[in-house]
Amino acid sequence: MKNKFLLLLGVCLLMSGSAFSAGPTQKEATTMVDKAVAFATANGKDKLISEVNAKNPDFVQGELYIVVYGLDGMRLAHPLNAKLIGKSVLDIADVDGKEYGKEMVSLAKDKGKGWVDYKFKNPSTNKVEKKSSYVVRAGDVFVMAGIYK
Repeated sequence: MKNKFLLLLGVCLLMSGSAFSAGPTQKEATTMVDKAVAFATANGKDKLISEVNAKNPDFVQGELYIVVYGLDGMRLAHPLNAKLIGKSVLDIADVDGKEYGKEMVSLAKDKGKGWVDYKFKNPSTNKVEKKSSYVVRAGDVFVMAGIYK
């Protein structure tokens, strides 16, 4: 009887796997950012900006998407919210007061790549959650993609 229960439980979990699946992973974020940087290197930053804003599926996959910034912190491409294009990330902070925009710019300029952790409202849950964004410099811009933890 116990074995039948465990078998049934396993089948139920497999069939409902999407209900338990988490959002994008760090590996998926780094892969997408690296792909965007390679695209910019091969085709130029203007073409990358155009493709991101056009929602090219290479750079927008559900909750995971690329955002492109100038090294001055100005958003150059955002596939989900065009109103943010042309606005600076330098003057934003999370609910704890962490100026994560300044940290992203500093990281891109000083180290070239890395992760920035902060809190942000998750549109899927409508709650403020821990978020981590992978940032990589590509010439005079930087590319990032974020995941909720």
